[in-house]
Formats: sequence, structure tokens, C-alpha cells
Amino acid sequence: MNLIRRAENTVIGAQYEFSSITSYSTFSERVPVATYEDLQPLIERTRQGEQNVFWDAPIKWFAKSSGTTNAKSKFIPVSNDALEDCHYKGSKDLLCLYLNNNEDSDMFLGKSLRLGGSSQIYEDKETLFGDLSAILIENMPIWAEFSSTPSNKISLMSEWEQKLAAIINETKNENVTSFAGVPSWMLVLMNRMLEETGKGNLLEVWPNLEVYFHGGVSFEPYREQYQKLLPKSNFKYYEIYNASEGFFAIQDLNDSSDLLLMLDYGIFYEFIPMDIFGTPNQKVIRLAEVELFKNYAVVITTNSGLWRYLIGDTVRFTSLNPYRIRVSGRTKHHINVFGEELMVENTDQAIAKACQLTYTEVIEYTVAPIFMDGKEKGAHEWMIEFKKNPTDIDQFRTILDETLQSLNSDYEAKRYNNMTLNPLVINLARPQLFYDWLKERNKLGGQHKIPRLSNQREYLEQLKGLQ
Repeated sequence: MNLIRRAENTVIGAQYEFSSITSYSTFSERVPVATYEDLQPLIERTRQGEQNVFWDAPIKWFAKSSGTTNAKSKFIPVSNDALEDCHYKGSKDLLCLYLNNNEDSDMFLGKSLRLGGSSQIYEDKETLFGDLSAILIENMPIWAEFSSTPSNKISLMSEWEQKLAAIINETKNENVTSFAGVPSWMLVLMNRMLEETGKGNLLEVWPNLEVYFHGGVSFEPYREQYQKLLPKSNFKYYEIYNASEGFFAIQDLNDSSDLLLMLDYGIFYEFIPMDIFGTPNQKVIRLAEVELFKNYAVVITTNSGLWRYLIGDTVRFTSLNPYRIRVSGRTKHHINVFGEELMVENTDQAIAKACQLTYTEVIEYTVAPIFMDGKEKGAHEWMIEFKKNPTDIDQFRTILDETLQSLNSDYEAKRYNNMTLNPLVINLARPQLFYDWLKERNKLGGQHKIPRLSNQREYLEQLKGLQ
């Protein structure tokens, strides 16, 4: 109701008659669930300088986000309310939760190495845009800059290769006690740092390292590689769930994979059960109606003026008191060509187990369907880039497949006796294939992610073309 009252006199408030909305039921009947494409005309008006379109306070910042796959950029509005009451509040709460759980922490005796996006801030008419990380760096309080490395100047460099070299040069002699960034890109930086310094692990470079704050992609496929780089039994990993649209959840316990949903950041949450998502029976439910361990698409209404916005992520609840979640995937990034309902969470866990049991390490992967052709059954085709290829690829394939079946009963049913799905097909990617694929698309750097699962073969065929 606070958000609705704030926006009563905006363009969107007039369109849906916010002034007469006094209940959730009226709000849900009157305001439709929206995608970015639905909101784009209003966002473009604000980018041209018009104000009071979907929020009552001026909006001059836009987080440029291409998501995981779309070539076309999205420009997500970021109000001052969202900067202060959501993004910065989330960062402070993260530190407070960590320190509450680790009272003997020496984190503030050193600096935090941050690896954000690789875009500078750009001006367009009366508005500014860039990666969310660039916007946060541009607006952060002066005390935060003193406790961070590299400098703002280097953090905002847009050319990834140059930026990587500059970060290594500036940070290798700093007392780094924590680091923050997306696991896949942070791993590139960490390995490059070891090459540059000739050290055996990161603790030889930064002996006082104690915690890694990570988010953006699942940590599971990378966990073992980090443990080798950081051979310290009490090293801490803390996950966050944030995006251009808002800061949503924080790991609030040591050694946990569950994230506390933060309910006081100016965001109203709704959910769509994934088993009816995109069907004629689709319905939206409130937070009070969610059930444990079901997959839901997330719908948010925010203090930046996103109204019933479908962010494209899926979550499942592991606790209802308090509300704790795990991010299970993306609404677009699951495979359900044959009724198998395969989620990114399933494939990440299966990859991690297969690596553990075969003593291998995976750098990146993506999966696509092989469509049925005449009497030929379908299958899932994987492209996997290993740091070191498995000695027995058939063993790796078997463990991967059997783990997926143990995690997902729908997949298991389709694989039973090869009834619908034939065994997995695995392509061994050449070194740097995924890196080169991103580079070709000008998507190197902190915010860009490899699409893990797709119902189409487009990404896989592009990667095979670069093999």
C-alpha cells in the first residue's frame, strides 16, 4: 500500500486508478503481470527525461542489463529510494549478518576486492546508464571507497582484458581480506593472479583472506575449484541474491545454502507456481501462500516503479518462518521439451557431483535438446569445458545422468529404459570456447552469464561453430 500511495499521481497510477485501490485483491485484479517488453514504452519516456511516469520521485539512473542471453539491452530504472533502501541497505545488512555470525572477523583491517561489471557510466539526454555495479560504485559513500579495491577508476574500465591486468597490478600488494563478485568471472581473475604472481594459492597472495561474497550464478559447479584456490578450513562463503531490479536475499547463516528473503527493502513479492507458469491456468499468489520446496517464478513490485514485474528467476522455499529461499533457475532457462522439467539447480548439482567423483573441474557448460526426428528419440546435448578433461568420459556421463535422475523424477521417468530420452550426448569444448563465444558477442566481464539450459539449440550450435 505504501508503494501504491506513492505512485497514485503517476502516469501508471492514473492508468490503473491506484487512488481507489485499498486491497491486495483489487491490486491483483487491476494491475497485470508485466515483462520488460510490456513496460518498455513507459521506461523509454522516462529515459527521454519525462518524470512521474511510474514513480513519484525523479529517476535519472538506469541499470543496463542484457540478462543472460538477449542481445537487446534492458534499461532498468533505479530510483534514489532503491539505491538507499534496497541496494545499499542490502550491502550493509550483508556485512552485519556476516559480522554477527563471525564476531572475531578481521575483515575491516583490510580491503574488499570487488569485481563488478565492465561498463562505464553513459549519459543519454537527461539520464545516465551503466551496469548496476557501475551505478553503485558511482553513488557509493566515500567511506566505502576507502575500504574497497581496485580504485573506482579501474572498477569502471570498460575493456575487460585491460581491466583485468589493471586489477591484478593494483590489488596484488594490497591487504585483501574479502572479495565480492560473480563466481565464473572471479575465477578468471583468481587464476590470472596466480599466473602473474607465480604463487600456489590465493592465501600466499593475500594471507588474511576470510570471506567471499558471491552471487549472480550458482556457486555449486565452482565450489571445489575455490576450495583448492583457498585451502583454509574456516574460509567463509556468503551468497547474495541481487539483480539490476533489486537486492532480494542474503545468506544469514555460516555454511548454509539458504538465503533469507529480505522483506523491508521496498519490494512487494508475488509468485507464480512453475507447474502452471505460462499455461491458461497460471495464477499469481502472495508470499503468505507459498509452499515449501515448490518452484516459483518471482514477480516484484518495487520502489523504482516496476509494477508486478516478472524478473525471470525461479526460486523455491526451504523455510517459511523465516522465509528462506534457494534460487533454482530462470523461467526461460529450463528444458521441458519432453516433459522433463529440468532446472538449472538440477544440472549445477549434478555437474558438481560428477566432478567430485571423477576428480575433474568444469569451467563452463550449456545444455540443449536434441529434438525427436521420425522414430529417433530425443536427448539432451551438453557442451562442457573442463579445466582438465576426465580420464573416462563415459564414467562422467553416467554419473551426471544418474545424478540428474536422482534429483528430478520427471527427468528420471523420461530416461527410464530410454523410453523418451536417449542417453546424454557430451561435447568436450576446446579451451576458452565459452570465453571466445562471449568475446565475439562483446559480453566479457562481470555481469554476463552463460545460458545453462535452453529449449532451443541456438546457443549450442553457435558454440559448435566455434569449436
